[in-house]
Amino acid sequence: MSKTLEISPNALISKKVLDRYLALELPANKVMATYIWLDGPALNIRSKDRALDFVPKSVNELPIWTAGHGEGDGTTSEWYLHPVKIYRDPFRQGNHILVLCETYSGDGKPSVKNRRNKCAEIAAKCAAEEPWFGIEQEYAFLDFDGHPLGWSKNGCPDRQGVENYCGVGAKKVYGRDVVEAHTRACLYAGIKLAGTNAGGMPAQWEYQIGPCPDVTVADDLWVARFLLYRIAEDFGIVVTFDPNPMEGEWFSSGAHCNVSTKSTRAKGGITAIHTAIDKLSKRHDKHIKAYDPKGGKDNERRLVAGCATSSIHDFSAGVSNRSASIRIPKTVADNGCGYFEDRRPSSNCDPYAVVSVILSTICLNE
Repeated sequence: MSKTLEISPNALISKKVLDRYLALELPANKVMATYIWLDGPALNIRSKDRALDFVPKSVNELPIWTAGHGEGDGTTSEWYLHPVKIYRDPFRQGNHILVLCETYSGDGKPSVKNRRNKCAEIAAKCAAEEPWFGIEQEYAFLDFDGHPLGWSKNGCPDRQGVENYCGVGAKKVYGRDVVEAHTRACLYAGIKLAGTNAGGMPAQWEYQIGPCPDVTVADDLWVARFLLYRIAEDFGIVVTFDPNPMEGEWFSSGAHCNVSTKSTRAKGGITAIHTAIDKLSKRHDKHIKAYDPKGGKDNERRLVAGCATSSIHDFSAGVSNRSASIRIPKTVADNGCGYFEDRRPSSNCDPYAVVSVILSTICLNE
């Protein structure tokens, strides 16, 4: 007797019914604000909605809110949600908004998971170097039963890598409808999304955020993750940012970080790039600990010196080398200035932590 496959209940709900209610006219100046924040050991994205009686012109007009959290023993189970950034809401549209929040404890101090606050402090110290970042967020789609989307339940795809990377065709890519919806939603929201492409493993995709200033790239990456989860929810598809969603010799998922400063972008900036790489080489262990939520444990499954990854144990760098810790793009080497790519951050990294440790190393020598 064959086993019944699990299907997300969301995939069975007719979205046309919802359209009837979304078409209802709301009272003047009534705005729904979706507050978004990070919580838990794995940095889960959480959200809840608040009805406002005005159209906010600035994030400073938004009220501080509270939310329960999963930290501690339950005796102090609330955080204060401090709005820090407003995005347009692609689901409700109109004047409705998404509100990115920092979390604070009752004593007014940033919560233990609020790495944005520290990132902003470090970025302020490095402002003279005008650092810019771009992050390439890889992820994979899963069926509701946890199996990669589109894969046979009794086996694996015939090919991966160059056959599927940036691929086109029903046998090479799965889930493009979700990707298209996510792209439009990000651009509507005001996120600096630069592009998308299919990954090396079937059902694996990537979107790029940036180039943006330090904290902004992390803000946009988190809200883009939120949008991806929400949109995939509508399709009844699961999104995973696990660095190695399939055991075996399959392409893993990272969050490659492209970095430049005023010095690296200037004429002859290749010298500054090599100086930055030298600093990074001396703090490899520190960066590995900061590049995934488990202090390197997730990246142990990913950085295996295969499938376009470096070894987690060794630091390396090279021009046009996608199997190195740090890649200098060929165009940068040819032009003698530009940016470099740190390929070590995992797909489930906290971008605030990544930006912070990179700036600390290359600009503050810490």
